[in-house]
Amino acid sequence: MRIIALANQKGGVGKTTSTINLGYGLKRLGKSVMLIDLDPQAHLTYSLGINPYDLNGTIYDILKGNMQLPDVKQKINGVTIIPSSLDLSGADMELAAIPGRERLLEEALKNHIKGYDYILVDCPPSLGLLTLNCFTMVKEICVPMQTEFLALQGMGKLIETINVIKKRLNPDLHITSIIGSRYDSRKNLSREVIEKIKEHFKGKLLYPLIRENVALAEAPSHGKDIFSYKENSPGAQDYLALSQSIINQENN
Repeated sequence: MRIIALANQKGGVGKTTSTINLGYGLKRLGKSVMLIDLDPQAHLTYSLGINPYDLNGTIYDILKGNMQLPDVKQKINGVTIIPSSLDLSGADMELAAIPGRERLLEEALKNHIKGYDYILVDCPPSLGLLTLNCFTMVKEICVPMQTEFLALQGMGKLIETINVIKKRLNPDLHITSIIGSRYDSRKNLSREVIEKIKEHFKGKLLYPLIRENVALAEAPSHGKDIFSYKENSPGAQDYLALSQSIINQENN
């Protein structure tokens, strides 16, 4: 089993889009997948057509100790979803006084995740307690980055945070992959940014790059992953191939 955090403190980089479509790409390739929405904005939850206020509970209730994972999990097209809600926005303050607060997620999940090949966690675009919980639990971090001018902005802080967590809490934590999203081969800027990413993160950039594709932006408004929405679109082709690249990492 591989548990992978998709994280980037810069918002709007395709983090949720990548979590969803990698998850469903892996499912198409025969893998058993769980997606965890750890973002208080609940974009993954809403993007799959789930209204958290119609549910009995979310990841917030799990972290608070009021419910267990089986009580809140949803199943959509063969993928297990652990939804989020805006209630999670106060978690940093609410959970701060709890002993072992950085391991609440790990403790809550450890008895309920057997049988999955991949667990993908959509982290919030911040480096607070929720992200700390995820980084304490996982070994792998995948960083989605748009191939645009500000792509590398803030990466220094992310790497600094990872190094602190490696030293104090989780020595196995490391960035295993970078996803280049919204790539347009016609633009010099896109090509230049990719070269910078390759320079700073040698051997980490996954292929293919995710091409700019309107279907990827449309799918969440229909509550669907890209394969359910338009399975022949460039976005679906790219994410299926990228899912195979994730699987291929196991042999490296």
